Amino acid sequence: MDIKAEIASRTRQIEAVIADYLPKEEGYQRTVISAMNYSVQAGGKRLRPMLMWETYRMFGGRSKVIEPFMAAIEMIHTYSLVHDDLPAMDNDEYRRGKKTTHAQYGEAMGILAGDGLLNYAFETAIKAFEIEPGNANIGKALQILAGKAGIHGMLGGQCVDVEAEGKLVTEEVLRFIYQLKTGALLESSMLIGAVLAGATKGEQRQVEQAAGELGLAFQIQDDILDVTGITEVLGKPAGSDEKNHKSTWVTLYGIEGARQEAERLSRHSVKLLEELVVKNEFLTSLLVELIQREK
Repeated sequence: MDIKAEIASRTRQIEAVIADYLPKEEGYQRTVISAMNYSVQAGGKRLRPMLMWETYRMFGGRSKVIEPFMAAIEMIHTYSLVHDDLPAMDNDEYRRGKKTTHAQYGEAMGILAGDGLLNYAFETAIKAFEIEPGNANIGKALQILAGKAGIHGMLGGQCVDVEAEGKLVTEEVLRFIYQLKTGALLESSMLIGAVLAGATKGEQRQVEQAAGELGLAFQIQDDILDVTGITEVLGKPAGSDEKNHKSTWVTLYGIEGARQEAERLSRHSVKLLEELVVKNEFLTSLLVELIQREK
């Protein structure tokens, strides 16, 4: 399997799904809609909808009911990046090689664009009821989407991350931040895929654990790349963590220690998926590729 070619093919399909669910740029509020669409269309790996889609397919899902959730999870992820880039947060002017939303549209519109994407994500997700009105799993999927994005998920991790700025934090605190800030949306993606495809409770727990460990490994790899990468490859400023006085896995254990932990976590994440009765070769290969990425 040429994993890079397979990822590129799926990314193109996901881009088409997302495009179908973006709001039309019209009305007096068209500026904020334009800023929202600019943010989503700035590119990226489309990792979360890809994980959701592949998990759904692994458990036998074939309906278009997954598509509004694929678009919604990318909107939520994008809103978090828009707000993360703001002057009050990381104050970054470039992401994915393009100007960040606040740098392009102004700080106020950047805030509104993030707010708009979060709200519109749920407007989008509930369209799943139009596709399968009698599917009781849609309600469960919405509950997961909301919970993993909120104060007990990504937002909670962001809160602790902000408060930890400029401090040397313990591994326990750093692990908590990573599990929520990065891991929660990956858990949401794969868990929603499993739920909508009718996976058993045990299978759902195993998928959620695999996604959580992937999230930790993914964020630790991000820490490594922030030190070893270059801006042209990363698509955002290298050394951002040091600039913002953030504790990372690298500051705690060095690059080699961080690499070892990322590898350990990713191996176990793959092992958890391989232990399932259902299989998806591309999905397991994707997990490995994500930890070996250069951006």
